[in-house]
Amino acid sequence: MEAGSQGLTSEFDKAKAESFAGYTVGLLNSGFLTLMISIGHKTRLFDAMATLEPSTSEQIAQRAKLNERYVREWLGAMVTGKIVEYDSRNGTYKLPAEHAVAITRAAGIDNLATIAQYLSLCGEVEEAVVECFRKGGGVPYSAYPRFTELMAEGSSKTQDARLVDTILPLVDGLMDRLRSGISVLDVGCGSGHAINLMAKAFPNSRFVGYDFSKKAIAAAKTEAKRMKLRNARFAAKDVATLTEPKKYDLITAFDSIHDQAKPTKVLKAISKGLRPDGVFLLVDVAASSNLQENLQHPLGPFLYSISTMHCMTVSLAYRGEGLGTVWGEQLAKQKLSEAGFNSVEITKVPGDILNSYYIARKELA
Repeated sequence: MEAGSQGLTSEFDKAKAESFAGYTVGLLNSGFLTLMISIGHKTRLFDAMATLEPSTSEQIAQRAKLNERYVREWLGAMVTGKIVEYDSRNGTYKLPAEHAVAITRAAGIDNLATIAQYLSLCGEVEEAVVECFRKGGGVPYSAYPRFTELMAEGSSKTQDARLVDTILPLVDGLMDRLRSGISVLDVGCGSGHAINLMAKAFPNSRFVGYDFSKKAIAAAKTEAKRMKLRNARFAAKDVATLTEPKKYDLITAFDSIHDQAKPTKVLKAISKGLRPDGVFLLVDVAASSNLQENLQHPLGPFLYSISTMHCMTVSLAYRGEGLGTVWGEQLAKQKLSEAGFNSVEITKVPGDILNSYYIARKELA
């Protein structure tokens, strides 16, 4: 063996290698378990099991109205993954109540199983993203046909629980202004649930929602019609082309700015769209712009991964800035300042580890 090879061999930490291999095995198990959690959510198996005493696979399949053979194999993953408890003597399975509160629809905004669905969504575009690694560019929004529905499912529960009672009151005096009647725009409104909730809660105010996706706007209009709202309007629009100077008292953006192809242009358009005493309420991912400051972030791997597989690549597909999910508070404040907001307050909502809430104004109070 050559001297150089001996030097490399002597520095090789076998224990570290074995530890990492074990860690990787755990990741592989967890990754596939996440896929099974997504299936448990979509098939409502978790919801069914939460209402059952210890039951056989036949009984569980019957309650969920599913094929027993598939349910039985899925249960194997759930048991070995320590999500479902198994009584081998009786051949019965039980979803503990302590687990149900994190993965059933009854958990509301605490239902983590909804997020598990993003794994399969990202898997659908994996080959296209791999090609982008080689050639650059990005994967367009149209390649994610289920994205609108997944976003709506998760965000609507959060908005139902927090928007009117917790998030809007973060802005001093806003509730009284909404009750009196003001003009409101939601940028990147998705399926429009936030606009419709506000329109229902504040009938004297006027609400507009813009989104790039025609499919999302159609869903927003359908919900508004079902809720019999007359003060909510929606349109399919690229918000980078927004030219409505001094028209709005409040503009909101719920986790949508980092997805924009041209976020800098969008933020400047928002600034111009506000009246002198207007407020921009920006809700976006809570993180640092510096990687080293995200090392302990509880959702760090998820956020950087979803950025690679969706947020960043969609922006790059349209020759955009590609900010990515983890653009961070420092860059957000910088861009808000460049857009003309000289007063920016960042606050948090208790229990929400995902988002930061920016209250931006063009004039100091």
